Amino acid sequence: MPRRHLRVTGAAEAPLGGALRELRTKLDVPEGFPADVIADAEQALAAPTLPAHDATDIPLFTIDPPTSVDLDQAMHLSRRNGGGFRVRYAIADVAAYVTPGGPLDTEAHRRVTTLYFPDEKVPLHPTALSEGAASLLPGQDCPAVLWTVDLDGEGRTLSTDVRRALVRSRAKLDYDGVQQAIDAGTAEESLALLADIGRLREGLEVERGGISLNVPEQEIVERNGTYELGFRAPLPADGWNAQISLLTGMAAAELMIQAGAGILRTLPTAPDGAVGRLRRTAKALDVDWPHHVPYAELVRSLDPRLPHHAAFLQECTTLLRGAGYTAFSGGHVPELITHAAVAAPYAHCTAPLRRLVDRYASELCLAAIAGDEPPEWVLAALPELPKEMADGTRRANTVERECVDLVEAALLKDRVGELFDGVVVDVQEREPTVGTVQLTDPAIVARIEGGIGGLPLGERLRVRLTQADPGSAKVQFAPA
Repeated sequence: MPRRHLRVTGAAEAPLGGALRELRTKLDVPEGFPADVIADAEQALAAPTLPAHDATDIPLFTIDPPTSVDLDQAMHLSRRNGGGFRVRYAIADVAAYVTPGGPLDTEAHRRVTTLYFPDEKVPLHPTALSEGAASLLPGQDCPAVLWTVDLDGEGRTLSTDVRRALVRSRAKLDYDGVQQAIDAGTAEESLALLADIGRLREGLEVERGGISLNVPEQEIVERNGTYELGFRAPLPADGWNAQISLLTGMAAAELMIQAGAGILRTLPTAPDGAVGRLRRTAKALDVDWPHHVPYAELVRSLDPRLPHHAAFLQECTTLLRGAGYTAFSGGHVPELITHAAVAAPYAHCTAPLRRLVDRYASELCLAAIAGDEPPEWVLAALPELPKEMADGTRRANTVERECVDLVEAALLKDRVGELFDGVVVDVQEREPTVGTVQLTDPAIVARIEGGIGGLPLGERLRVRLTQADPGSAKVQFAPA
């Protein structure tokens, strides 16, 4: 999971544009698609593989940021006769356009994920697909992998079905509008049920010991010639929407485990040392964490609108750093099949426009439901897919980390020499005068050097900004 979600808005985009272009060159980020990939996409657009099942009568809707056009998921929620709920969740069927082993497929394996920069994104697939024909945009018929998950009155899964279908979204909604409609009581039943189902699923998450981090979105805005830092705290609707995706990912994992072939998103339990470090950070940030309170319970009590809680939530993402992908086939289910933050088996399957592995997970689930062997091209790719995803995820994380450094340097470039309140959240074991400081305001994490006898881990101190160079994306502090 990214440490931060970054957006650059307004005039801030202009002075950062050149530095971000240099960063893309430095990281060897693809600038465009080769001619054979574009030709392959055009051919696929002209003759996609369309499903026989017509589900265009289902009034689906999407929930995404207002500017998003690569729409992976659309949903429809309803009550079941006799009690409980029915969740229908359509996922863009990228396989309808991608021929295994063809140029589009080869390029997707090279890119692995969509890369997000503050000023633009570098897509996994050509935009004619990811933002056009394959995207679940309102008013157009699209091939999809349609999940139907029936829940009981407590939100527990009763049954799961998945099939290929032709679908048509009716509306493109955004989080603010969804929250306002639900709060005002003006939402149609299918949308209003998002709150009911979302809350039930959040309750079940608590019951099984899972954790959802409501990490604020960091926003850099230029005003009056200087940069300011702001946060967009997630709305309840963000969490309810995420619970539908999580529900589907858990259902997918169970199908693949039962079938004996699949690829799971796994995460081992965090080591005690990592949790101990978080406890020191919590103390320094005045986040009350009694010893008898479990980590998951603490996280659920935090308010991302409070600066010190927001800063702590950013650090909580460090416990997710061990996540990987585990593939298996031939009935040989691995020992580690759970994701510690989900507290259950889980799979990535709901974002195939932006993440390579999801296309394969969909195929494995379709085969499992049908009682068929997975396609040969899927089985052939499984052994290497975890490494491909690890490499691609590592590159995406590098992009995100470098962008954070660059934007933070731009934010602070005119404040060298100023004093800030900070917390030492990490100290190098071999060099105790070198470590990491987290500012309480603005919420920035950077290198710190200095101090007689070593830096005071987990303690507050005043720090002086000694370097903030957007050209080198370096920010550094020293004890004041």
